Amino acid sequence: MTIQHKSNRGAGRGGDVPETEACRQLAELVASVGDPVTLERLFDELFTRAELHDLVLRWRLLKMLHEGVPQRVIADTLGVSLCKITRGSRVLKQPGAVITGLLRQAASPKGM
Repeated sequence: MTIQHKSNRGAGRGGDVPETEACRQLAELVASVGDPVTLERLFDELFTRAELHDLVLRWRLLKMLHEGVPQRVIADTLGVSLCKITRGSRVLKQPGAVITGLLRQAASPKGM
């Protein structure tokens, strides 16, 4: 997993694991969860309400883009800026983007 970090602010202070390694550990933890109910509980424990709201909002935005919903409709429906939508659109256009594969999987008859 390749994670691009804009900042390592606070990484490594006070005995913390450096940010990249901590991200890898978190990814392994999430990947080890075997069912959606347990994963939802983990999300509730890890994230504040606001953080989880933002994560779910990003997922909804990406799903709508993937389904071909016009950006202005997404902005009106979700109450997000066109800048956020454009960022999501760029991610979906990246060759080999993981999220694109996951969205295809979710849209398939057996989906998520």
